[in-house]
Amino acid sequence: MPVNLPPAEMNVLLLYDFNPQWSSQEKADVANAHARLTEYLNAAGLCVDPVPVVDHHFPDKLSSYDSEACVLFNWCDGIPGYQHSEWIVARHLEQMRFVFTGSSSATLALSYEKHRVKEILERQQVPTPRWRLYTSSSSNGWHDFPAIVKPAIGHCSEWVTSESVAVNEKELKDRISYLVDGVGVPALVEDFIDGREFHVSLWGNGRVEMLPPAEMDFSALNDVHDRLCSFDAKFMPGSVHYENIRTVIPSTLDGGERAELERVCMAAYKAIGCRDYGRIDLRLRDGVFYVLDINPNPDISEDASMASAAEFAGYSYGDMAGYLIALAAKRHPVFGRKTPHGSIEPRSLN
Repeated sequence: MPVNLPPAEMNVLLLYDFNPQWSSQEKADVANAHARLTEYLNAAGLCVDPVPVVDHHFPDKLSSYDSEACVLFNWCDGIPGYQHSEWIVARHLEQMRFVFTGSSSATLALSYEKHRVKEILERQQVPTPRWRLYTSSSSNGWHDFPAIVKPAIGHCSEWVTSESVAVNEKELKDRISYLVDGVGVPALVEDFIDGREFHVSLWGNGRVEMLPPAEMDFSALNDVHDRLCSFDAKFMPGSVHYENIRTVIPSTLDGGERAELERVCMAAYKAIGCRDYGRIDLRLRDGVFYVLDINPNPDISEDASMASAAEFAGYSYGDMAGYLIALAAKRHPVFGRKTPHGSIEPRSLN
């Protein structure tokens, strides 16, 4: 049966980024995606007002709404033209006292600083690949290969390509120099875990549940340089990575492996303060699940991995969106008192 929603008198504001510089096709795709979500929520009895974020003046549009009369569905990846600004959007919402879906501005900002996340994971004894931060182009003491060189700041596999995997010191030094001297960002060097990769969506607060894990199948790629989820793999149809990496849901894991995966994901989710939902990327080697990345604002589009995992677990896209809204509604000063605790507990996924 569908997830029960908060009271129908609650208005939902659908906040999303809409870049005026996008192509006509991109604009049409985004408009269609938000129209479908609005239809799902309308069908569930909720009134939805779309609020596009086209520039930094979006708080002016929100000022006409009463924060005590609505919950905001935050489907915003940032302010167009302002890189890495999703946390700034969330900070404005907090300052305006809106209750919104997803993580706080502090957690969103933290997630961009990969070395800080790694430090937190290590303090919490959550497995993560051995690493070192480089702010100059010297490869200075790293001798274990293969290694992967990532930007220490960012999301969505920015600047991650086949050249990010280094199998010798020259490749390592060249890639560190590319990021530090060319792009202008610190480089994070990690032990490259050449094993099975999992993208795991979780949702909830207090009681957190793991959705069916997705596995990235690299079997069509023989070169170690290519066995990674690059920027192209996510956003460039026709590229080697996009066409040859297959997503398998659910992944094949035995009971012990699944239990350990869930334990590590739960610990990582809580370590950086994910709220409502998030996604953990991990790799398995010698029985250890190593956390590669924590994304507290993963893609929740209808065709993205979280929606696919929820669908496999028996949740329609409308169910998923409604559940995220209901989780946020529990924090609302008015609707939190009207939403029975039992009405937003997910059914068992086992």
